[in-house]
Amino acid sequence: MGECRPLGFLIGLPFAFIALILSLVGAVIWIIGECGELLVPMLHMLCWVGQFGSEPCEDAYKCNQMI
Repeated sequence: MGECRPLGFLIGLPFAFIALILSLVGAVIWIIGECGELLVPMLHMLCWVGQFGSEPCEDAYKCNQMI
């Protein structure tokens, strides 16, 4: 009983590394999504503000297109 056999640790180590890598990838995707969530409404607002002073648009599809 004096010997230590770290078999469980060695078997679980690859799964721990896989979990760490997946969590880091998920965190990066989450950060990119948060930046996109903030960026897209600002782009829509800039596009909307840029339409002032231009001629009225007859086609609703053309008015809502982002350039």
